[in-house]
Amino acid sequence: MTKEDMLSKTGHVIAVKDVSLEIYEGELFVIMGLSGSGKSTLIRCINGLVEPSDGKIFVDGEEVNTLSGVGLRELRRKKLSMVFQHFALFPHRSVIENVAYGLEIQGVDRGERSERALKMLELVGLKGWENSEIDELSGGMQQRVGLARALAVEPEILLMDEPFSALDPLIRRQMQEEFIKLLSVVHKTVLFVTHDLNEALKLGDRIAVMKDGEIVQVGTPDDIVLNPVDDYVTEFARDVPKAKVLWAKTIMEKPGAVVSVGVGIEQALQVMDEKKVSHLFVTDEDGKLKGVVSLNDTRDAVQRGSMDLNQIISTDFPVTKPSRIVEDLVPLAADSDIPIVVTDSKRKLLGIISRGTLLRTLSEKEDGS
Repeated sequence: MTKEDMLSKTGHVIAVKDVSLEIYEGELFVIMGLSGSGKSTLIRCINGLVEPSDGKIFVDGEEVNTLSGVGLRELRRKKLSMVFQHFALFPHRSVIENVAYGLEIQGVDRGERSERALKMLELVGLKGWENSEIDELSGGMQQRVGLARALAVEPEILLMDEPFSALDPLIRRQMQEEFIKLLSVVHKTVLFVTHDLNEALKLGDRIAVMKDGEIVQVGTPDDIVLNPVDDYVTEFARDVPKAKVLWAKTIMEKPGAVVSVGVGIEQALQVMDEKKVSHLFVTDEDGKLKGVVSLNDTRDAVQRGSMDLNQIISTDFPVTKPSRIVEDLVPLAADSDIPIVVTDSKRKLLGIISRGTLLRTLSEKEDGS
């Protein structure tokens, strides 16, 4: 039965139906959907706050829904931490006492609790506020306290239920940026719930879109935007500027012409003439980029009788990593006539992005035309 049929015939609500997911270690996995789609119920099933009527949930190979009360408490204390939408802080405790609460429950002695709580407060940017009362803090600061409290117990997994949705838009964007930076330091597996597609696209390694308790699509941010599986996902993604979610690797193309560093100038010129390109990329024997030569410089060198390609190789050209957002490539393209070169961390040539490709991506209409 559909969710509506079940409600009308039995009075029961289907909160989560036929969901099957695998979330990887170190991944920031986002569950998104409209209110009532089942995303918060799903995340609460994982830490046992909601017991599913059927199905199995495994955390690190351990079946959560068969754990005893003691086992479930241990799971929540040591492996999982949760950050709530409305902070869920203790108003009668100071900031540092809130952060240290999980450690207190674990039985950690007072000195170590304070030390770890102070460390987490510094990590989330609240150093100096440890003795303040909760009501003295802004909403954004209170959510930082909630995040510090979750991190203080050193969990492997963070469950985050719309943690930034109660914040003002400007503070929300700031928290998103800071959270990304924080994860690069603490390296946690994160399950993040949101109803905001822009937030999901910005944060998620992968995204699950939910509707009426079921998962409609799971994919990377560019999968969701470029290849929506149905009208529901299409409608979600309709107003998303593609340049804000696509990466350099998504739109890069194979270089028109590439030669090894040992090639002579006349051969290089021949390659450019055959390929009808104005620039030639030069790599070493391992595929690492050495530089670029232009058609004009190559022709001039031939006229001068020069045979050494190394003499005209330029290293003055725009380079980007494959994970850079397309929107951020505009200044690179504006300052150079040479295509943007995409390389990995070892400077291996992966592809190029021409100015024309970039402009087409930026001007692409929402219907994909």
